[in-house]
Amino acid sequence: MKTKGIDVSYYQGEIDFKKVKAAGVDFVIIRAGYGNSLAYPKQKDPRFEEYYKNAKAAGLKAGAYWYSYADSVEAAKQEAKSCLAAIKGKTFEMPIFFDLEEQKQFAKGRSFCDSIVKAFCNALEEAGYFAGLYISRSPLQTHISADVAKRYALWIAEYKSKCNYSGSYGIWQYSSTGKISGISGNVDMDYCYVDYPSMIKKGGFNCFKKTAASSASTDKKQTSAAKKTYTKGTQVTLKNTNLYVSATAKSGVKKSGTYWLYDGAVVNGRMRITNKKSNCGKSPVGQYVTGWINKSDI
Repeated sequence: MKTKGIDVSYYQGEIDFKKVKAAGVDFVIIRAGYGNSLAYPKQKDPRFEEYYKNAKAAGLKAGAYWYSYADSVEAAKQEAKSCLAAIKGKTFEMPIFFDLEEQKQFAKGRSFCDSIVKAFCNALEEAGYFAGLYISRSPLQTHISADVAKRYALWIAEYKSKCNYSGSYGIWQYSSTGKISGISGNVDMDYCYVDYPSMIKKGGFNCFKKTAASSASTDKKQTSAAKKTYTKGTQVTLKNTNLYVSATAKSGVKKSGTYWLYDGAVVNGRMRITNKKSNCGKSPVGQYVTGWINKSDI
């Protein structure tokens, strides 16, 4: 599949999204803001609310991106909180992207870039969103590890006749000088090759409720699991069971063995486990939690 899209910020000025839709555009990814807008409220994009409302009213599928200036993992987490505050209560058929472009960030190296991408995207996943990374092709290959590139939805910018990235990706931003009816001036143009709207709606991400089809197959297991009580320290045995890095991660790795429930909390149908009973409830969470499992798999 290939669908046509655009991405916009307040620089595009007034947009007639009905004309954009009529021109054959299927989706729009809107800048929600940049940096730490909780500390600096003016850093929320001044047209985000307007663009979101009008794009949805025109029948366009919507996504969002947050431009990063993070110079530490903690700063990336603050940007994630800022983004979550801006998008709260809205539904998005497309992912929410971490926009990594600053040379000062790339200058800190691959390990640093990986760390801020994971900090931002994992925070969004914890909140129930389908997270992704926006980055140009050259720095992607130089400053992002293959594991991180594969871990989240990937949106690549490269203004050539084709995208020359050899790995898998979901969206290609192929031009920054596009022309579309309804927008005066240039606009970024994109092609999407993944059916994100179906994945997001079926998975219950981005403030959508899980569809009946996606939950029907697990209803029996969930009903059975609901009869049991799971608390901190409960021993669980995994037998080729999917282990996830977060409550909303799309794919997991198979694990077998004996583990213990870290705290007994259920988030998005998943629970945290640890490999030692003595680790249950300890902080920091990242040091003691092994991963997440579906409650229905217990």
